[in-house]
Amino acid sequence: MPDPAPRPLRIAVGSDHTGFQAKQKAIETLRQLGCEVQDLGTDGEASTDYPDFARQVADRVARKEADYGVLCCGTGIGMSIAANKVAGIRAAVCHNDFTCEMARRHNDANVLCLGGRVLDERQVDALVRLFLRTPFEGGRHLRRVRKIGDLDRGR
Repeated sequence: MPDPAPRPLRIAVGSDHTGFQAKQKAIETLRQLGCEVQDLGTDGEASTDYPDFARQVADRVARKEADYGVLCCGTGIGMSIAANKVAGIRAAVCHNDFTCEMARRHNDANVLCLGGRVLDERQVDALVRLFLRTPFEGGRHLRRVRKIGDLDRGR
């Protein structure tokens, strides 16, 4: 019997109003890549509070209901601060290829945070693709990531 086809990556996505357009571009890219997208809002450009969406996405990733998360706000900073309050989340603000690659290779980031006021659509597309294709290196970095996990557990 042949091996079953691997399931598509499940990606939870959220934004506030300032990251809405970036979120829409990220969703388009994720669908092109064959990912299962869980769009948790917002649904437009009316003012919203970014911690509400950061929490929803981070909770899905932490509970393993999504493999990764993508969060978008004006700079990505607020989303990353909020998402990192959830145990098990390693959310990284990425504004260029180097920060995105290192977030995955060295920090095993599981949530990508992007700034809608910082990045254009081409950059959003490129960073989403890079984040998903970059593996975690493990090795000495695994020891450090485990220490981050210890912080989540109050150790």
